[in-house]
Amino acid sequence: MNFSVKEHLPTDFNDNSRVWIYQASRLLGMGEAFELEDMLNSFVAGWQSHGAPVKGYANLFFGQFIVIMADETATGVSGCSTDSSVKIIKAAEERFGIQFFDRQALAFLVKDKVQVLPMNQLGYAVQNNFITPDTLYFNNTILTKKELETNWLIPVKDSWLAKRIQFTTTVP
Repeated sequence: MNFSVKEHLPTDFNDNSRVWIYQASRLLGMGEAFELEDMLNSFVAGWQSHGAPVKGYANLFFGQFIVIMADETATGVSGCSTDSSVKIIKAAEERFGIQFFDRQALAFLVKDKVQVLPMNQLGYAVQNNFITPDTLYFNNTILTKKELETNWLIPVKDSWLAKRIQFTTTVP
């Protein structure tokens, strides 16, 4: 599976466009994904900030991540317009019986599949070599389009998690 996102992002959005990533607690089914896509398209079509349309984008990636983006070179995003984006995510949670706000769930790319791991199981996963320094991690803390293109999927050793993990080194 190709895990590059750049070719799926709008080319006419500024590199500093704001990004929000919401990670689902499970993979959405095909029917759910199509329905969610309709919800996101409707949201973006009507997204406003103080009555002005927001140049926005929203999409589901890998069946498990909602990415919302606003190009603020066109219209700044206010607190109310940010709140409206959170409302659509909460509506999706309710509609599909899924969680998008669990910040204790970490997502990794293992054997070309997205694997979600509760943070409290990270130590066990590291001790048993399910997670290594080179395992790819979905860094959902990124804030801009440029970061989404370059720093969303990164090795654990290059992420904020590296400070929380004690990897053992084996001597040959």
